[in-house]
Amino acid sequence: MTNIWWIRRDLRLNDNAALHSALEAGSVLPVFILDPAFENLSPRRKSFLYEGLSALDKDLRKRNSYLVIRKGKPIDALRQLFDEIKAEAIHTEEDYTPYARERDALIQKLLPLKLIQGQTVHHPKIIRKQDGRPYTVYTPYSKVWKAQLSKIKLHPAPDRIDSPKGIRSEPIPAFETNPFFRAGEAEALRRLKKFTDSPISNYADDRNRMDLDGTSALSPYLRFGMLGMRQAVNEALTAQRSNANAKGAEIWLNELIWREFYIQILYHFPHVAKTAFNPSLANIPWRNKASEYEAWKRGETGVPVVDAAMRQLKETGWMHNRARMIVASFLVKDLLIDWRWGEAWFMQNLLDGDLAANNGGWQWTAGTGTDAAPYFRIFNPVLQSAKFDPNGDYIRKWVPELQKINAKQIHAPWEYELNIAGYPSEPIVNREIVKDRTLSAYNISKEKVR
Repeated sequence: MTNIWWIRRDLRLNDNAALHSALEAGSVLPVFILDPAFENLSPRRKSFLYEGLSALDKDLRKRNSYLVIRKGKPIDALRQLFDEIKAEAIHTEEDYTPYARERDALIQKLLPLKLIQGQTVHHPKIIRKQDGRPYTVYTPYSKVWKAQLSKIKLHPAPDRIDSPKGIRSEPIPAFETNPFFRAGEAEALRRLKKFTDSPISNYADDRNRMDLDGTSALSPYLRFGMLGMRQAVNEALTAQRSNANAKGAEIWLNELIWREFYIQILYHFPHVAKTAFNPSLANIPWRNKASEYEAWKRGETGVPVVDAAMRQLKETGWMHNRARMIVASFLVKDLLIDWRWGEAWFMQNLLDGDLAANNGGWQWTAGTGTDAAPYFRIFNPVLQSAKFDPNGDYIRKWVPELQKINAKQIHAPWEYELNIAGYPSEPIVNREIVKDRTLSAYNISKEKVR
């Protein structure tokens, strides 16, 4: 009997739990469904996905198999395909977003859909407090996450996948290759090896430096499962056992655990996708000035580090994590614009755009979320810039108007009354009014729930 391997966020052959489950049951037909529910998603992210599907198809064909593409609502496409090939079961990696859970619950009522854990190391239901409630603070969550971690045994990519021949398939949609991030499992594994061979040893010191290549930049590959979390965690643990890499590897492991922390937050508290986790900060009177929002999106705020980060995002589809915190704080705390506006822009532009991680990050910075930064904490972008881009190299790379400005002046050129062609003469907000204005708005929301 043939089993359907329904591919969703697991575009890989190595350590793929759903594929492994399907192979144990017999012959396998790899299937990806172009769901109309996602047609309006980021063109950049869809292009990355389609390139990844193309790479996966090539890997499958080397193993006597191939990728079948179907189009339509998953329930309709699967029922038709199930009857067409007289399948025994559908094996798929469990997904935890509200949409995915509702979709899969419906399908399970009508078809033998087997949900296989593979997206996370620990299922979101597993890590709980002694009273059975989910954790809402990262540090105790991470301690229990590590305590419950057993030895990881990775499943190698199969040498051969026997699939029924001649099954109709839609073509993989056209895509444009992102020159900064090539899609596919091979590229993900190459980047993982490159990172764990060297940069991981300095990760503790370099991860916040925007001007250095000190992070793994693996988030787009984790987002689409071109690299699995178990694979990444296994590499972190291996590096941790090396004296040279121990500290950096431990901190990188903690960053990976943050991903699972936000996944389980979304799993247990799905309302965070639409509103603040903290109800006392759900009614902040935002200014939401459209012209300032547009300037922020374009990278024309007059604050060099903010503009550099926003232009990096627009050009590459990725942004350094420290830069994400800076631009998010600037939008929410300095401009007093609803964090959901920023969250939406990131989802439109990030290759690694993921509901759980993106929402968690934005609510953390806004101070509205679980385990969030204190709502009264407001990043000073100039101090952040000077600390994490000390020579201004990151700024010069993405804001060419400032290439000739020296390291002392580049973080706050308006303070030196520099006349820079094509660049704002001063920031769009006076930081002297920011703190009082922001705290006042947040306090208004808090007062409403008393």
